[in-house]
Amino acid sequence: MDALELLLNRRSHPRLKAPAPSGRALDNILQAALRAPDHASLSPWRFIVCEGDGLVKLGALFEQSAIGHQKPDKEIERAPKLPLRAPMVIVAITEYKAHEKVPREEQLASTACAVMAMQMAAQAQGFNGIWRTGAYAHCPMVREALGLALEDEITGFLYLGTPMFETPEKAPLDSREFVTFWQ
Repeated sequence: MDALELLLNRRSHPRLKAPAPSGRALDNILQAALRAPDHASLSPWRFIVCEGDGLVKLGALFEQSAIGHQKPDKEIERAPKLPLRAPMVIVAITEYKAHEKVPREEQLASTACAVMAMQMAAQAQGFNGIWRTGAYAHCPMVREALGLALEDEITGFLYLGTPMFETPEKAPLDSREFVTFWQ
């Protein structure tokens, strides 16, 4: 699959099974993240790769968060199972670095680009995934347990694995609905 075909056909895939990327494939995914646009070369990102017991640990953290926020029993019961929807979850964190020319928003955007690059690199190698956020990405308890500083942010949880079924095609949107040309 060439790069343009990959970009034009990118689709998230929520139904994932083993195997997860490993070895050279995982290294390619992580290296793709490190090539994201990065004004002033701040590298404002950090990644936590969860698999195996790491997924269980992340699920326990989600469960503690649900209990601490007095969520309904159904959500508390569901919380520890969330990371188990894929054989790997990469937690993408923006570690804000004060810089006079690079505002926080730009550093968040850089990490977001890194997440997209990881998903594209996964898809290029026969894997796929889905980028999720939700309440746990913003929960102070989760943030603290993952070692985030006050100004840092969980940019997302990238679930990765092998698609359980063929990703359905999606009709392209009409770019004219989103673009204005100034000439």
